[in-house]
Amino acid sequence: MQIQDILKERILVLDGAMGTMIQRHKLTEQDFRNEALKDHPHPLKGNNDLLSITRPDIIKDIHRKYFEAGADIAETNTFGSTSVAQADYHLEFLVYQINFQAAKIAKEVAEEFTRKEPNKPRFVAGSMGPTTKLASMSPDVNNPGYRAITFDQLVVAFKEQAKGLMEGGVDMLLVETITDTLNAKAALFAIEELFEELGRSVPVMVSGTITDASGRILSGQTTEAFLISVSHVPLLSIGLNCALGAAALRPYLQVLDEKSSFFVSAHPNAGLPNEFGQYDQTPDQMANEIEEFLKEGLVNIVGGCCGSTPDHIRKIAEVASKFKPREIGVHA
Repeated sequence: MQIQDILKERILVLDGAMGTMIQRHKLTEQDFRNEALKDHPHPLKGNNDLLSITRPDIIKDIHRKYFEAGADIAETNTFGSTSVAQADYHLEFLVYQINFQAAKIAKEVAEEFTRKEPNKPRFVAGSMGPTTKLASMSPDVNNPGYRAITFDQLVVAFKEQAKGLMEGGVDMLLVETITDTLNAKAALFAIEELFEELGRSVPVMVSGTITDASGRILSGQTTEAFLISVSHVPLLSIGLNCALGAAALRPYLQVLDEKSSFFVSAHPNAGLPNEFGQYDQTPDQMANEIEEFLKEGLVNIVGGCCGSTPDHIRKIAEVASKFKPREIGVHA
């Protein structure tokens, strides 16, 4: 059964935070190295995406915990797996392999669960994060015309990432945590170019990030402007994630519900971080806030971002099972 058909029948649950779960393992520098990287001259600790190669057991176990909690879709451990982001660790040469392996191990776990529960197929979304550089904003306040990266450079980076993910076996691609729409457009351009080259495609999800109470993403667009900017691509879904907790996200999801002809997704943070950068929202609190979206019929896909764990996803999945999905095209 195609995911497009399932989305018309029920709300699908996306998994929760990868980083939150990795932190629980208290990993050392050695966990981020294998035989091939034992003499790599730069520190690698903190490069969580690398664990798909050096500690696949940990990443597989995290995927398994989220599927056990009720997730329908697992995101690959590739949020920072572009050459742009991996340059911080001098690992640009490993980008294809990181993406391929992350997709492969997530798919193995998804297939394991689908075999056990054929009536609840599990899917893998290839996570494509925003990179560490913005195409439409200057990092230098004294030189507003300066750009740290070009559109064409981003296209090359995203295309390499998407190729690894697709050849590793993902069911869809998720361009997420979008802070700069120009970066997202580069990712979408790269994906469409890749589809043409490979002669096949997978569904594409897009998820933006509202960074503050103004209701805009970092590069200045409102939710509606962001939607219009990416609507030239035949998306599976458009949504919002990160930066805000569920309650603060609701008014912007209402905009997407009203204006979008695509399925709508939301994976908010577990509330807002405290002064130590920790997320205090309990699974029950998060599920209660998300229930408000569901009562209004605002979403088709729901999950968790920063601070969320399998316990949060379990509660969200329980709540989601009680509601009908948003009807596509009712307003738009």
